[in-house]
Amino acid sequence: MTSDATPQPPAGDAAIESVSVLGEGSRRQMFAFIRRQRRPVTRDEAAASVGISRKLAAFHLDKLVDAGLLRARYESPGGIRKVGRQPKVYEPTDSHIHVSIPDRRHELLADLLLEAVLTEDDGESAAEAALRSARRRGRELGASEREQTRPGRLGAERGLSVCERMLDQHGFEPVRENPTQLRLRNCPFHPLAAKAPELVCGMNHAFITGYLEGLKVSGVEATLAPRPRECCVQLGPTKG
Repeated sequence: MTSDATPQPPAGDAAIESVSVLGEGSRRQMFAFIRRQRRPVTRDEAAASVGISRKLAAFHLDKLVDAGLLRARYESPGGIRKVGRQPKVYEPTDSHIHVSIPDRRHELLADLLLEAVLTEDDGESAAEAALRSARRRGRELGASEREQTRPGRLGAERGLSVCERMLDQHGFEPVRENPTQLRLRNCPFHPLAAKAPELVCGMNHAFITGYLEGLKVSGVEATLAPRPRECCVQLGPTKG
């Protein structure tokens, strides 16, 4: 349910790790300083911005690089070439951080709705376009997963195991109630789903249905089964 056209926030544990890295005061201040500069910053400049040694600044800067918050390279400040080794400089990456417990993915819902608006056909309602967009995105994701992993024939139990991983990554908090039943304990689009349940739940259902189609899972279907404070969709054996 993500688009490759725009940078996406670090997901799950990665986002939490990024936030934990910023918990140290000097590190957080240097990160804010570098973001404000709108240009690559040297270790000396970063150290001076918070009044610490160059060696300690290097330690904190490398932690920010490891967390994916900064990128580093060797470059002369101002583009002026000098004799000798070029200094290491730092600048922000394009990633943004969003942490929510339980997980919320409002940007994914917005992306699907935007796609629906941009691709709406004549004679198609906005809701129909949204459902079509969600199903197509799910199908593309499932087909991509199948191409990468080449799982062969997927029956109900193995298919649900693959789905479980994807749904967990997208914040649905899947729970295996039995070998062929998967319940989703969290709605990543809450509280927006509560404002327009027919639309949002329908998009959820269309997306997961599309994913099953793209992954080519047999004997499993997504059905609407609303429960309080949970996702409206569950996966189980195909009926009839």
